[in-house]
Amino acid sequence: MAKTAKNILSRYALLLVLLFTMMVFQILLPDGVSLFSPHNLNNLIVQNSYVLILATGMMLCIVAGGHIDLAVGSIVILVGAFAGILIVNMGINPYIAILMCLGIGLLLGAWQGFWIAYVGIPSFIVTLAGMLTFRGIALILMGARNIGPFPVEYRNLFNSFLPAHWLNAPDNDTVFVSTLIVGIVLSVVILIVKFISYFQRKRKGYDVDHIVTEMMYPIIICAAIIFLFHQLGRHNGMPAVLLLIGIIFMIYSYFTQNTIWGRHLYAMGGNDKAARLSGINTKRILFFAYANNGLLASVAALVVVARFNQASTQAGMGFELDAIAACFIGGASAYGGTGKISGVVIGAIFMGVLNMGMSLLGADMNLQRVINGLVLLAAVTFDIVSKKRKGSVA
Repeated sequence: MAKTAKNILSRYALLLVLLFTMMVFQILLPDGVSLFSPHNLNNLIVQNSYVLILATGMMLCIVAGGHIDLAVGSIVILVGAFAGILIVNMGINPYIAILMCLGIGLLLGAWQGFWIAYVGIPSFIVTLAGMLTFRGIALILMGARNIGPFPVEYRNLFNSFLPAHWLNAPDNDTVFVSTLIVGIVLSVVILIVKFISYFQRKRKGYDVDHIVTEMMYPIIICAAIIFLFHQLGRHNGMPAVLLLIGIIFMIYSYFTQNTIWGRHLYAMGGNDKAARLSGINTKRILFFAYANNGLLASVAALVVVARFNQASTQAGMGFELDAIAACFIGGASAYGGTGKISGVVIGAIFMGVLNMGMSLLGADMNLQRVINGLVLLAAVTFDIVSKKRKGSVA
């Protein structure tokens, strides 16, 4: 019993901390203000969408050996500048422009990956150079002026609500019921997949905990999903950007857990030399991680320019720090080899809850930065101390 309780606390510590933090803010907020109101939950998703997307790509770089990418914020502004030039200034079809922007982001990430993986220049130096270079190019292209507004057709791809947009803005009851059904179906699918996965691993002889311990996490997540979709249905429905985030989450969760390249990423981060000796092309894996990070940074850029309806000269400022913090708070190791997409999502949500809760309480912006910095330091310290303890035990 004690061992089971210890396993639960160790595996679900971050989730418990998130729930505890949300409850504390809810208690501290004045009457009439709720962290869980439909409007605030919608804002939590929309305002932190870029963090979730960037942190997913950043996590792969960190897992591959503790590497970071300081240039993702600058890729966001540069790809956003190209989006403004192509769509607003040149009038190119938004769908064609989106493909071109994704290609540009992929090339920028590949450029950095080449110098890091094949030339052997430290990632800190290469991405610092990228941060300065890409932002400078963006400002030159933009002429130090914002570009906008974007056409409605483009903005609706990321700013509309579902299923209201699909159903041609029906009555509120239809939006609510449709949104809630989506949440319930999604939850049922998650539980079925986790249930099947548990018995498959058990049948193959893997070390698994009791089914109650294994299923506790997905049950809590599914309950949160149903509540979230219930509240979103009371607002305008599911934000389109949430669908995009969900697709990215599923793709990269499958990639990291069920593909050879995903396992190679973790093997490389765990022990680079051993991975090379076992036949893994570590240079190609590291190159892929950075090229992929550039691709996801371009997706975040497209979301950001749609949200603000302009390619801004201030876009991307500090985005790399938000992504890195979400990864480490979400359980990614500073040494590499450890981290999950689900943890990154919780880490990004935790940051969003922290910022929104303090804003609703009227906390000063500078105080918010102090608290965010201390939380990041605590997360990394916990990771390092845990690894030292495991090493001493071994």
